[in-house]
Amino acid sequence: MKFNYRLLLVTDEQTPLDELLSIVEDAIQGGVSIVQLREKQSDGLLFYEKAKHLKALLKSYQVPLIINDRIDIALAVGADGIHIGQNDLPLTVVKNIVPKSMIVGVSTQTVEQAQTAERNGADYIGVGSVFPTDTKKDAVNISFKSLIAIKNSVTIPAVAIGGIHQHNVHKLNDIDFEGIAVVSAIMKSANPKVAAQKLLKNIT
Repeated sequence: MKFNYRLLLVTDEQTPLDELLSIVEDAIQGGVSIVQLREKQSDGLLFYEKAKHLKALLKSYQVPLIINDRIDIALAVGADGIHIGQNDLPLTVVKNIVPKSMIVGVSTQTVEQAQTAERNGADYIGVGSVFPTDTKKDAVNISFKSLIAIKNSVTIPAVAIGGIHQHNVHKLNDIDFEGIAVVSAIMKSANPKVAAQKLLKNIT
């Protein structure tokens, strides 16, 4: 499956399954190119049920599903990728567990973390938080100078995340990220399809 990082939707854990599927489908029709299922507090069964139904939906649109943190869930539903943070299982361990067809992304906040991720086989990195965000309370804002340094320190795709919405996304255009990742800008929108379209319109 081809991976287009231009607009990555990260899901909101509070959204019930039926509503989640409806929002995601609308967002895909608006141009979302990858979906990451993030469930920090859900028990394994609920996470699996969401992942299973989301995978079926995304398969019909040929859109990749990435699972946040939980390798077991990713393997159970045949996800297309796994995304890990700095405090999760080491990337080298994850790469040994998942099939070669599954991409692995890593959250990074520094040049050192980004370069280590690339060196250890990451397929892409998430970089952020690029703007203040309410979605992740412990997120640390990164200066634009640091964002540029991180982006320029690696050759693998870099995706900006954190507080991005249609009115500030243009500020990232000079950094030339491969894509952006959003949560609230789409998940909390009254019209996810239009929200995705507006985000893409403001990305050069």
